[in-house]
Amino acid sequence: MADLLAHPAAELSRSTGASSRQHLAYGPTGIALLHIERAASGLGSWQRAHDWLDAAVRSPFTSGPDSHPFYGAPALAHAMACAADHVSGAYQRTLRRLDHQLVVDVRRRLDAANRRIDAGRLPELAEFDTIRGLTGYGAYFLHRAPSSDETRAILDYCVRLTEPITHNGEELPGWWTPTGPSGRPDSRFPDGHGNTGMAHGIGGVLALLALAARRGTPVRHHHQALRTILVWLDRWQEKTNRGPLWPYWVTRDELRRGFLAPSPPRRPSWCYGTAGLARAQQLAAIALGDTDRQLDAENALVSALTDTAQLNATTDNGLCHGFAGLAHVAARTAEDAHPATVGQLRAAIPALLTLPCPPGTDPDETAMFIVNDKDAGPGLLDGAAGIGLALMAPATKAPPRSSWDACLLID
Repeated sequence: MADLLAHPAAELSRSTGASSRQHLAYGPTGIALLHIERAASGLGSWQRAHDWLDAAVRSPFTSGPDSHPFYGAPALAHAMACAADHVSGAYQRTLRRLDHQLVVDVRRRLDAANRRIDAGRLPELAEFDTIRGLTGYGAYFLHRAPSSDETRAILDYCVRLTEPITHNGEELPGWWTPTGPSGRPDSRFPDGHGNTGMAHGIGGVLALLALAARRGTPVRHHHQALRTILVWLDRWQEKTNRGPLWPYWVTRDELRRGFLAPSPPRRPSWCYGTAGLARAQQLAAIALGDTDRQLDAENALVSALTDTAQLNATTDNGLCHGFAGLAHVAARTAEDAHPATVGQLRAAIPALLTLPCPPGTDPDETAMFIVNDKDAGPGLLDGAAGIGLALMAPATKAPPRSSWDACLLID
């Protein structure tokens, strides 16, 4: 796949324009991450990574209010930072400019978010989530400058987000949003919802707080905020004969009733579902020194990865919500797992890899099929670059070298 994605000109000719070019999910910065990781691991050429980054910056990148962690200048900054960690002196001038712009953007966002909290209004998903919001910026600054004022200010905000808010006389969790999961008004969610996901909900906030605590940069009430989110997830955990599950979201009717509406088996993906939430809870448990909770989270992931009903609900191979992503989350979780569960986690990975890479098939043909999949594309979240990256850790039996997955908040 890396060889088929070696030349930016061929892929960029298929681009739909500046919007696609600037997006970490499916643009050149996401594809650059594949070549950066391979080069950092000694498996590929740095020239390919440089070529993709060079292709990405031939036109200006969006910054300010129209950008977010997966779009525009922040997306470019993430890819360049991953490369700069391994190439002495490279990209430093550009990164300094990008970091300055990101500081300006984060301060503006934090000012608006804190004013919103002070006024007692509900947040929009894009204020705090991993893909578009302050949690995603937190992932970047935690990697680049873990002790910086910006990192601590984002963590302070995340702690505030876990404080309850009273809306129309009813107490709600501080991350309750007035819209549907798309971030837009939705007739199915007339009174909003509480989103649990890693990509767009409180799962990402939990992971950021947990990673910061593990790296020794907690803020005031940090551990209490972790426990608040964990208690919420405990409240809405579904105990089934397939293991514990968590909903993608909770509606206002469910909140008032105190129980969830029945639902069919759901895919256990990174973006929504048990895989991402299990990893976030494992990280939080380790940060809190709670071995029982850590084992519960790891066993939940083992159950999800071996449950036929949940795996049947998974319908693609991508990183965001497909089989390659499950394999990568499992590999990352196994790195920190308790001795009682690490073997089970690692044992679940080979079966997941048979879906994107069926045994007995020609590797070149498989790679060609994945790269040329018009629905998935060549990019990071759904396409070939993300699948390639997700396959590397299980295939090489070594964790990523370049921190490419810092944007996913799983390490």
